[in-house]
Amino acid sequence: MEIDEAPQKVDIAARIVTPGTAITNDPAFMRGHGTFSEHDTIYSSVAGVVERINKLVSVRPLKQRYSGEIGDIIVGRITEVASKRWRVDVNSRQDGVLLLSSINLPGGIQRRKSESDELQMRTFFAEGDLVFAEVQSYFADGALSLHTRSIQYGKLRNGTLVTAFPQLVPRSRSHFHTLPCGVDVVLGVNGYIWVSKHVSASKVEANAELIYSDKNEPISDDEREVIARVANCIQLLNRLYVKIMDTSIIFAYEASLAHSVKDLLTHDVAVELAQNVMARLEQQA
Repeated sequence: MEIDEAPQKVDIAARIVTPGTAITNDPAFMRGHGTFSEHDTIYSSVAGVVERINKLVSVRPLKQRYSGEIGDIIVGRITEVASKRWRVDVNSRQDGVLLLSSINLPGGIQRRKSESDELQMRTFFAEGDLVFAEVQSYFADGALSLHTRSIQYGKLRNGTLVTAFPQLVPRSRSHFHTLPCGVDVVLGVNGYIWVSKHVSASKVEANAELIYSDKNEPISDDEREVIARVANCIQLLNRLYVKIMDTSIIFAYEASLAHSVKDLLTHDVAVELAQNVMARLEQQA
């Protein structure tokens, strides 16, 4: 790796750096993640954005795997049904784990899970199912422990999955949104985003069996088009590195109405819509 010759003073402002870029040679600073030290100078070891917290200097990579935190809301895919647990692809370095004891039984029954529940695990979640869950803790090996002990969590139906860069999905108070266009969006902070037909919470509460149902509800052609348009809007925001949140999705959707769904991912249209979204976000800020 070629290392830049370090100048006498280097400004530690938030900026994009490449591997080997000199960040600072001030001995008062400590090196953090994404940096290394040589000849009393701190250099970047990855391509990313320089971040400074007091005297700690680090570089946040532009692209990286999801690194979970307790309380994160994620969307995952069941990859394996094991003994009293499911393994879940959460777009991280290793699969997350959803224990049988960490789910709600149909009807919201509160009791200890029995051997009969273990034999029926595939009636709750089977391989390939998509699940909406929360990170509750870590295991000793660093794997994420998930739970779905809430009426809002469970199996995802009636929609499509969109994959984005995890760093583009900010952590917020709510990750489940019903857009004005009549579509539900689950923004998993791990970069998995679920776009689906709107189903009222009261309907799910009235029929708890829907939490583990494998059958999609009837979806009209107009609803399919709206779901596809929202999914394409999220893809173009991801492609052009724009923050993905409910506001930016709504702005992109409104700007996209002048174009057909299939044209949204063409380069010229995507750039136009992304610039429109960024301008409106700046105005709002």
